[in-house]
Amino acid sequence: MNNNHSENMTGQDRDGASPAGTARPEPWSLSSGPGSIVAAAVAGIVATGAALASGELIAAFWSPNPSPVIAVANRVVDEAPAWFVEFGKSIFGLADKPALVAGTVVFSGLFGALLGVVGRRRMALAVAGFVAFGLLGLVAIAADAQGSAAAGIVMASLAVAVGVGVLWTLLSMVRAAALPTATGETDATVLEDPRQPAYSRRSFIGWAGGVGAASALGVVAARSIQARDSVNEARASVELDTAAAESVTSAVTEAEAGPVASTPGITPLVVPNDDFYLIDTALVKPQVDPESWTLTIKGMVDNELTINYDELLDRASTVAPVTLSCVSNEVGGGLVGNAVWQGVPLVDLLDEAGVQEGATQIASRSVDGWSCGFPTEAAYDGRTALVAVAMNGEPLPVRHGFPARLVVAGLYGYVSATKWLKEIELTTLEAFDGYWIPRGWSKDGPIKTQSRIDTPDNGERVTAGQQLAVAGVAWAPDTGVDRVEVQIDDGEWQEATLGESLGVDAWRQWLLAWKPTPGRHTIRVRATDSSGYTQTSETAPPAPDGATGWHTIDVEAA
Repeated sequence: MNNNHSENMTGQDRDGASPAGTARPEPWSLSSGPGSIVAAAVAGIVATGAALASGELIAAFWSPNPSPVIAVANRVVDEAPAWFVEFGKSIFGLADKPALVAGTVVFSGLFGALLGVVGRRRMALAVAGFVAFGLLGLVAIAADAQGSAAAGIVMASLAVAVGVGVLWTLLSMVRAAALPTATGETDATVLEDPRQPAYSRRSFIGWAGGVGAASALGVVAARSIQARDSVNEARASVELDTAAAESVTSAVTEAEAGPVASTPGITPLVVPNDDFYLIDTALVKPQVDPESWTLTIKGMVDNELTINYDELLDRASTVAPVTLSCVSNEVGGGLVGNAVWQGVPLVDLLDEAGVQEGATQIASRSVDGWSCGFPTEAAYDGRTALVAVAMNGEPLPVRHGFPARLVVAGLYGYVSATKWLKEIELTTLEAFDGYWIPRGWSKDGPIKTQSRIDTPDNGERVTAGQQLAVAGVAWAPDTGVDRVEVQIDDGEWQEATLGESLGVDAWRQWLLAWKPTPGRHTIRVRATDSSGYTQTSETAPPAPDGATGWHTIDVEAA
């Protein structure tokens, strides 16, 4: 038995070390086989990461030009068919844009891995692949609404140079480790031959890890530079006409002191800026310098009008509470909010430009290229329609459209609520389709009368016999909410108490006191607007023109 044990230990010390003069094989080798392929793939991924990081750094210093990653992702957003957009929303929800950016990076990494494997034997093909990759970024940047051909050339050239340089260096290690010695040996024995470069698995990992870490730090630095280069300082220096908002502020304060508004769990009458829902196609929120920003009104007008930010501020004396809603909002969903907006009536600017006969549509575009359109009559029918510069008493937050955006009561955002507004064009309904129309959404976008239960929560356990507040909000912008009713199980509809009104454009809070009996209960809500229309019970999805149905929840009383 002892002899067998000794035989099993031949070629290896009892502590696991290799005998003197013999190199112990590494778990995987740079020299040949799968280890060499893996190393080449890693080299390609690291090289691609370094290339992308260099683009991020240049973009950080060359605002507002997007980086290659953002520019390519923007092209996907702009050109994607409806099914792709809906698929992304169904899988990732509100995280669809970060997922798209991450997907672009992952795809780039996979492509880089392929180039690394190819470059192991044919470096020229790998170089060609990086050049093609750079050309894609160049075209995307040049085509971007905030990009330029000059920036695209510089970023693409640097990215290609960095990527090829890193790939060449790392693949040189892989190839050098695979060179045979005089005896034809490779692997670890090569490393002991003074005629060969001292490249090992450990040194390769060290180089690759170092470059990868430097790339990650480069991206972090780029983000830090972009944050410092933001417009927050300029935004903070904006002085608003506070006197214009005094009467509305007083009305809001009085309404918020009412018994319905103070119900625990109910959505605030005016939603704070940080809590206001956020929906747009921007992968990176545009940072617009108000000093150089202008708004142009053109198209079917008598006199093309251009107005700068200071001029707009001087005229921004209209303040109004308006509820905005996204067409993607599900019944009972949170993509709706009420805020107090301050700005210049759109009709004033249109009259100054002189709208020509036959101009049936108002098209608008953002600085990042997003567009939408709505009927011209909506600006002239008396509803609130503003080129807004402020939200809830402060300059527009960057993510909500600073320096200026459109706010139009009674229309879903996808046809009216252009943020980072750049131009307004008078055209015809037939001549122009906004971003979402070719993607399957309705050309008309009136907000549907809707209501929502905020409290109690769906599935909540409540106390039987104890008075319970059933409360929420209801909205019908440009029409106004006249009545809200609640149904418990299959009982009669009970009229709820409405909170104070801030006008027909703002939502209404509502409250119903109820003492539940033991057991499971179903609660439904419906609203009736001032035109006499009661929201339908028919359930319909958001596409193509807004969801319908009664918001319904279940509670358990014990």
